[in-house]
Amino acid sequence: MKIKSERDFWSGMMFLVVGVVFAIGATNYSMGPACPPNDPCATSLWARLSQLSAHPGAGYFPLGLSILVALLGAVVLFKSLTIESDGGDPIGKFAWRPLIVIIVAIALFGAMLEPLGLALSVPVLIAVTSLAGDEFHWKGVVANAIVLTIGSWAIFIWGLKLTIPLWPAFVR
Repeated sequence: MKIKSERDFWSGMMFLVVGVVFAIGATNYSMGPACPPNDPCATSLWARLSQLSAHPGAGYFPLGLSILVALLGAVVLFKSLTIESDGGDPIGKFAWRPLIVIIVAIALFGAMLEPLGLALSVPVLIAVTSLAGDEFHWKGVVANAIVLTIGSWAIFIWGLKLTIPLWPAFVR
């Protein structure tokens, strides 16, 4: 079988592998409450799915999402083997700088979150990740940092009531 689009082939393989690995990892978590022996959900798949969707466990969403990612990868992989593209759509040079900058930024965010809080960690994350691109504009970085910091506070601290520190440890 001939690869007709190198870019789609490798991206499809990446999605498929990541989806399968995360699906296997998600099976270590609870999917939801177990069915009692005399309950209709013990025999009917639809009754079981409705019970799980009403009371999902910790592994319900990650498993579903990873299955969708793996299916997306399979579709892209199939497309790369069946649909002809111009010149085979080669991958080209690998972009190491953005990859390293983004990995460092995420690790830095994780290390800074507890001692410095969300209000300082998110702007640092935005500033460092903006260095991964070819264009850098301070106005855009500042606007993104403000919007994403307020949005992160609204979603995670105010909305979901997660115990993420908002301010640095020396201010709390």
